Amino acid sequence: MTATSERVQQHRQRLRRAGLRPIQLWVPDTRQPGFADECRRQSATLAEDPQERDTLNWLQSVADDDGWR
Repeated sequence: MTATSERVQQHRQRLRRAGLRPIQLWVPDTRQPGFADECRRQSATLAEDPQERDTLNWLQSVADDDGWR
């Protein structure tokens, strides 16, 4: 085992002892052609939706954004 893989293994063991576990997440690849266009299309679909407006207003009211502005 290389020094790097030993460090990684030890790090993972520390995380597990701390009560954490690894997971794998697959997310859209933002580098793919057309990704930004699809984001714009989906946003435009929701632009005038009253339920979306209510959801966004609620999110803004409960968000803890101290220090983010």
